[in-house]
Amino acid sequence: MFISLQELELHEVNFDEEFRPEAIDLGNESRAQSPIHSRGRATLIEEHHGKHNSLKDIRLVGELSATVELNCARCLETVVRDITRSFDLLYRPLGSDAGREEVTVTQAEAEIGYYQGDGLLLEDVLREQILLAVPLKVVCREDCKGLCPGCGSNLNHEGCICAEPLPEPRWEALKDIKNSLKQ
Repeated sequence: MFISLQELELHEVNFDEEFRPEAIDLGNESRAQSPIHSRGRATLIEEHHGKHNSLKDIRLVGELSATVELNCARCLETVVRDITRSFDLLYRPLGSDAGREEVTVTQAEAEIGYYQGDGLLLEDVLREQILLAVPLKVVCREDCKGLCPGCGSNLNHEGCICAEPLPEPRWEALKDIKNSLKQ
């Protein structure tokens, strides 16, 4: 759904959209398992900077819900997470802050996004919000044993088929020192 500046200049835009799981690309690390639902409203906020300069910011207030598949960071099994997130976002025209000298960014300014052209795609906003809601590392369960570093077996389902753990080469020098001290 494209949120157009021309339409926002006339009236606020209410949305209640559902996107197919494959409609929003979440990258290689995660996949939407169910439709992504979002509802809310978009409004135009005009910011005046001086007598002749004004910015047209887009404010989006809403919520989203989705079910996302992720891979366990230890064993690579599929983990399913439900995501529900509210958002209150402000988007400013790309390049509107260019040319200013370098200043410290306030917390409020860190929350500003940018749009290019005549508006923004709701799909891009939802993608960003879902990726922010997903943890960097997810585990299938707290006691996940992960994969065997030697043979790659999932240690949650089967025992390791490696005969003996491989010696760690970084410790070999210390082992040699220990043996020389025993003599």
